[in-house]
Amino acid sequence: MTTSPSPSSGARAGSSSSTTSRPRRPRRGAAPRSVARRGLGPLGGIVLALVCVLMLLPVIWTVLSVIKPANVAFANPPVLSFRPTLDAFVDLWQATYFYRYLINTFVVALISTLGALILGIPAAYALSRFPGWVSVALLLLALVFRSLPRFAIVLPMYDIARNLGIYDTRWVLAVALMAINQPFTIWLLRNFFAAIPRELDEAAMLDGCRRDQVLTRIMVPLLGPGILTSGIFVFFFAFQEYLTAVVLTNTEAGTVPVFIATQLGQTLPMLQQAGAAAVLLTVPVMIFAFVAQRYLVAGLSAGSVRG
Repeated sequence: MTTSPSPSSGARAGSSSSTTSRPRRPRRGAAPRSVARRGLGPLGGIVLALVCVLMLLPVIWTVLSVIKPANVAFANPPVLSFRPTLDAFVDLWQATYFYRYLINTFVVALISTLGALILGIPAAYALSRFPGWVSVALLLLALVFRSLPRFAIVLPMYDIARNLGIYDTRWVLAVALMAINQPFTIWLLRNFFAAIPRELDEAAMLDGCRRDQVLTRIMVPLLGPGILTSGIFVFFFAFQEYLTAVVLTNTEAGTVPVFIATQLGQTLPMLQQAGAAAVLLTVPVMIFAFVAQRYLVAGLSAGSVRG
């Protein structure tokens, strides 16, 4: 007696045959991971090392010139065998008013950074939440203002400061730097705000929050890394600004870049003091950037992802 195959066994056989004959799709993302595992490779590492050396060469040359004795600091050919000394830093603090310029630099950079964030946060939030031709026009206008030659902005500020009697003050320099860096602050913060879904605003307003409370109680805490990133960049820009400071200040409110410019072209000891001032201007920035690199990367990556 012949037995016919049961439907269940036929179904199992059909499903197994279809399963085995169906080709599997390659998983996406496998190639990038394998490329990431390989790294840069020997050639890429050599190129990266050369680029780093070229970027650090002026800093290394300045540091070596500062720690050399004065009689061999700028010798030609360079003297490579010497006994390091800190006389240039000692003379910088004892023979000049460098401390005054350094205090002015920190105060002006801090005031301009706080002002740029206080004005830039609500402006960036409004531009990200109310799209339209007005927002686009304002963003383009800010970009045009940022792209203007610095002299086209600073010279009118010089006339205004002279007429108002506030020339060579910390406040006029801080306000000028705040205005110059405001477009960059708005553009960067606007990208951070745009990465946050608007449904979060709507949910908060349904719970009874006003628009200003949504900004201060929800958005600002969420954008901590982004706000810190913007503040760090603005602080660096203001800390190392030269052209605006040399036009709007003289001796009372001058910053470290202005002091360095006054030492150039003088005697060799003064030139060595200028190098010491440049080192003291650069080292805090490098240390601060190294310490805050986690926030910089987190803030920039947060502003580049929508969701």
